[in-house]
Amino acid sequence: MQKAPGKSYREGLTLVQMMDMFPTEESAVKWFEDCIWPSGNRTCPKCGCDGTREVPNAKPMPYWCKSCRSYFSVRTSTPMARSNIPMRKWAIGIYLCVTSLKSVSSMKLHRDLGITQTSAWFMMHRIREAWAGKDNDPFDGPVEIDETFFGGKRKNKSNSERAELTGRGAVDMTAVVGAKCRESNDVVAKVVPDTGKKTLQEFVDDVTDPDTVVYTDDAKAYEGIPNPHQTVKHSVSQFVNGMAHTNGIESFWSMLKRSHKGTFHKMSPKHLQRYINEFSGKHNIRSLDTLDQMRTTVARMVGRNLLHRNLTACNGLDNSGR
Repeated sequence: MQKAPGKSYREGLTLVQMMDMFPTEESAVKWFEDCIWPSGNRTCPKCGCDGTREVPNAKPMPYWCKSCRSYFSVRTSTPMARSNIPMRKWAIGIYLCVTSLKSVSSMKLHRDLGITQTSAWFMMHRIREAWAGKDNDPFDGPVEIDETFFGGKRKNKSNSERAELTGRGAVDMTAVVGAKCRESNDVVAKVVPDTGKKTLQEFVDDVTDPDTVVYTDDAKAYEGIPNPHQTVKHSVSQFVNGMAHTNGIESFWSMLKRSHKGTFHKMSPKHLQRYINEFSGKHNIRSLDTLDQMRTTVARMVGRNLLHRNLTACNGLDNSGR
């Protein structure tokens, strides 16, 4: 089937349909179970054994594994574990996340779901955990690679303070490098400590096959990469040079930055990678119907967990919003 302009070929899900899907907490739990155990064969999330049985009146852990002799639920070994938020609200939160192009702020989620802002903030980061980590094979189609910067306080400094900053114009900002495959349209993006030659070329090597054609701008850091390589000279206001351009990955940056300015307003370097994971993850499933996007997100939660103490623990990056 030929794709229509935009994403009009996708089957959406209205808010009314969404609420009709989950009239009760039991219906929401059943839907999550169908997403996590799609074959209907319930397995223990701790040991993988399918020798399980239902235990009457054993809430909140209604299932028992005969192999590892432990209780579990559909939340076990997912970011939803240890959460007291009802599953209906989890389903609605996931719906709002995947259907909002510029995502959902914790304040909006707090008002829409009737939970505290801190719970909403933690909930969104738990949903983002579905897209954490690298699970893409190296791209084998033509790939655009570009870097961008987030935050920064230079514009708020006095001229004397600005004069003390050295290096490129983004010296007080957080660097991010990304790649978009033109064949699959998938995106991978990563927070990096700098935009030096070693850092960027290691990223190119990590996300591409050796024979993959790479398109970049004319930054000197990309000189000498072993891949077939074509550049567009942004330094002289050239944006397209035959097949060489980075318009695809720059479009991804544009959406991410609109969410930064319009939805979140500030993103700390400490958590920036989590926001980038959300947007690259949603970008890579954007061609699916809305319900399939939700199912995919839930299925990707399996085997992942996120404790509040781990989320807030120091990771060496600045925690102040920018």
